[in-house]
Parts: sequence; C-alpha cells; structure tokens
Amino acid sequence: MARRPMGRLEAEVLAALAGADDAMSTAELRDRVPGDPAYTTVNTILFRLHAKRLVTREREGRLYRYRLAVDESRLVADRMRDHLRHASDPSSVLSRFVQTLTSDEERALRAVLDRPRHGESA
Repeated sequence: MARRPMGRLEAEVLAALAGADDAMSTAELRDRVPGDPAYTTVNTILFRLHAKRLVTREREGRLYRYRLAVDESRLVADRMRDHLRHASDPSSVLSRFVQTLTSDEERALRAVLDRPRHGESA
C-alpha cells in the first residue's frame, strides 16, 4: 500500500473529528480514517495536532479522548488560501478548481460570491 502524505492523514483525522458527535479515542479515530493506518501513526498525528492547538484532549482512564478545537470551515478555508498563495498562477488554479465543482457546489459558491463582503454595503 502506498504511503499517503502526512498532511493528508492530518486532514483525514481532522475530518473524522469534525464529523464526530463527541470526543474520540485514538482507536475510534483509527477506525474512521480510510486506509487502515497503524494505531501508533494515528496517535502520533493526534499528538502533533494537539501541539498545533487544532485538537483538545481530555484524559479518560489511561487514554485520551480528542475533540476538534477549531471551526472546520475556517481550517479548510485557511488551507485552501495557503495553497493558492503559493501558486505561480492563482487565476489558473481557481479556474481549474471551479471546473471540478458539482452543480450544487457551484450554486453555493455563486451565492457566497453574490453576498456583500464584510464592511461593504449592498
């Protein structure tokens, strides 16, 4: 099995936490992350995410239970913005991104773009 980039695994763990109704243990998260990652790998990712203050943890007996500490939409938007900032041709990247949207996603994007921005009058 090919190894996935560490950033992708972090994103998958964060997505699993975002979809959870309650705090989760490493074992519970491992079961929700695609590709059957090792328990120790998921645990390492959780320690890194905790150090980055993206997750909180609470002790339960001998283990920790983790919870997302940030707003998922803000987290994903920040990552998208960071990738766009490093592109040599941001317009081309945005064009390709828009071409991949489903019709529902395109409608949602249009609705967002049609709203007045913070500080602008309608």
